[in-house]
Amino acid sequence: MELIVEQVSHAYGALPVLAGIDLRVAAGEVVVVVGPSGCGKSTLLAIVGGLLQPAGGSVAMSGAVPADSLNPFTFVFQDFALLPWRSVECNVALPLEHHALGAGERRARVDDALRRTGLAEFRAAFPKQLSGGMRQRVGIARALVVRPAVLLMDEPLSALDAQTRELLMDDFLALWLDRRVAALYVTHNLDEALRLADRIVVLSRRPGRIRAVVPVAIPQRERAGKAARGELGRLRAELWESIRAEAVDADREMLDA
Repeated sequence: MELIVEQVSHAYGALPVLAGIDLRVAAGEVVVVVGPSGCGKSTLLAIVGGLLQPAGGSVAMSGAVPADSLNPFTFVFQDFALLPWRSVECNVALPLEHHALGAGERRARVDDALRRTGLAEFRAAFPKQLSGGMRQRVGIARALVVRPAVLLMDEPLSALDAQTRELLMDDFLALWLDRRVAALYVTHNLDEALRLADRIVVLSRRPGRIRAVVPVAIPQRERAGKAARGELGRLRAELWESIRAEAVDADREMLDA
C-alpha cells in the first residue's frame, strides 16, 4: 500500500503555507520531513491524516489496506495526549472502543501492542507514574493497536531529554524492522532524521515546497556503528547546508511576528 500526495497546497487565510507538494511513501518506508520553522511540516501531516482539507491537490492511497488495519492513518504527537484517569492498558485500548471487536480480539490487540513497546508489565500504571519516555511509548502502543497502514508522527521525541530520545529511537527502529509499518515523520532534528529515514524530504521556507529529497542508503540497523559515521556526517552537512540560510530567516521572521 502506497501513500500518494499530489500537488498539495494550503493557506491560512491570506498566508500561504504549502505549495505544490508531491510526495510518495511506499509500504514499509520511513519518510522524514525536515525544514525551517513555519514551513508547513505539521500542516502537511494534518492534511495527509485528514485533519485538514487542502486548499489544492489530493491525498490518496494506492493498493489494498491490510486486512487487520482498523485505521489507515494513525497519529503520534509530541505531547503524548494520554488520558490521566485511564491506566496504560485502557489508554492503549481507547481507539478500539469505536470498532465492533470481540473481547478476545480487543484483548489480543492490546496485549500485542504492549508487548511490542515493552509496556506489558506497566499495563496497570497511570500516566503520572511514568517517565516522559514511557508515556510516549504508551502513545506509540495506542497508535499500533489499530495496526495502521501509515504512522503519522509529529515531532514525537522533541519533548524528551537527549538520553530518552536515543532510547526511543532504538525502540522505533526495532518496531519498524519487525513490522515495517510505513511512516511519515516530521522533525526539526537532523540526527533523528538520519537515524530513522529511508528518505529525507527537505521543505523550503514558507510556503513550503520540496527543495530536495535525500535518500539514506545505509540500512537502519547499521547506522549506530562506527562504519556509518562518515557517510552520515556527510549527509548531515548536506542537509544543514540546504536549510541553514532559510532556517535563520524563518527564526527572524517568527521573532519579528
